[in-house]
Amino acid sequence: MKFVSCIRKYRGRRVWGPAMSVVVLATLACPAFAQFGGGFRNSAVGGVKIDTEGVLSNAQVSEMKELQSAWQSGLQQVPADLQPWTDSRFVSLKQIETEVAAARAAGKPLPDAVRYLAGLQRVRYVLVYPEKQDIVLAGPAEGWKVDTHGSVVGATSNRPVLTLDDLMVALRVSESANTSGISCSIDPTPEGLQRIQQLGRLSAGTSPQLASQRMEQALGPQTISVTGIPATSHFARVIVAADFRMKRLAMNFEPAPVDGMPSFLSMLRGRNTTNLMPRWWLAPNYEPLARDAEGLAWELRGQGVKCQTEQDFLDASGQKQHSGQADPTAQKWADNFTQKFDQLSQEDSIFGQLRNVMDLAVVGALLAKEGLIEHSGLAMPSLMRDQPLEEYAAPRSVPSQASLVRASRGWVISVSGGVQVFPWQVAHRTQVVKELASKLDARPADANWYWQK
Repeated sequence: MKFVSCIRKYRGRRVWGPAMSVVVLATLACPAFAQFGGGFRNSAVGGVKIDTEGVLSNAQVSEMKELQSAWQSGLQQVPADLQPWTDSRFVSLKQIETEVAAARAAGKPLPDAVRYLAGLQRVRYVLVYPEKQDIVLAGPAEGWKVDTHGSVVGATSNRPVLTLDDLMVALRVSESANTSGISCSIDPTPEGLQRIQQLGRLSAGTSPQLASQRMEQALGPQTISVTGIPATSHFARVIVAADFRMKRLAMNFEPAPVDGMPSFLSMLRGRNTTNLMPRWWLAPNYEPLARDAEGLAWELRGQGVKCQTEQDFLDASGQKQHSGQADPTAQKWADNFTQKFDQLSQEDSIFGQLRNVMDLAVVGALLAKEGLIEHSGLAMPSLMRDQPLEEYAAPRSVPSQASLVRASRGWVISVSGGVQVFPWQVAHRTQVVKELASKLDARPADANWYWQK
């Protein structure tokens, strides 16, 4: 996903001393906050929405509060044994497959407990049981609720839960992700970039409001693309919305929900800006996967997500080019985002959702790379193929929006690299930890489709 911001020196008679920043806002949701569960489907990902034309915008706080109670009432009651917090809840893919196939055969909707994978909030362990023809996912979990952003989150932790729909996407693209990866991008049109270059210096008498309008009109609407996964999937909505939220923080459209995280634009105040073009993107951030000697027990380790940056530039024809180097201020902002990611993911659930889908993408890559589905003898026709994915309106475009920042000279066009996930690269890095084999003993003899320790 790409975000575009233009900062130009604005010289007026007032003592503004600002530069003009035109920010391409992109996000996602679905028309009229479509239904989820028995009442409303989880459509307002990251607190944003999309109209019937596919144009993205930020949802107003009043809208989200009004709909939160409706979303919450649409949830089924959480089973009592799934309500308490636990560090280790285990979910059987074999039994999930059975639950999904049975619901489809009966023409009934999936229970929420299945749709939200028993409240798992991360995948920490992948356990393979060839003698049971099963693969089990395990991690922290608890009961769930709907937060003010429209995300289904833990009842006490406020961390988003994994969804079956995202898991099915990860499984279905696990092979192709080896070559194409998974990504989203918002791109300014070549015509828009050329118009920005041709706009020139704004006259001294131009008001900040009129200057903003001219910059926005010159840049025009941006196009949104998603690769490696269905653009109409919840998975796609998550990665686009997460990039959108990151850019709103970077470009000072809203304050960060955690302390010590100034916006990129505020960090530019007082600095001589000379045609800067920083680009940011979110990427996986894992340590080598731990595995037992037999390759039956696996552990995902690490924070999961990091922010990266690179300095781009426009050539004479208005085309973007990569420099391979990072602007120091942009790098400092990216490093701060990465350092504070855990805090951010607890305060803004879209970042936790991004980490969840990255976890699932890594799980899919691991299963495919190591041949674990075949080794286990597990058959998952519903999860791998037959069960329809939830579909949402795909985001197509996003308008420009301007903000002001004090700068001394020059201009800045900030083009984000969006979200880029190459899960096979994570799955390739492994480390044998013999003690991990003991995790396989956690399965009780009379296991349901979920259990906990």
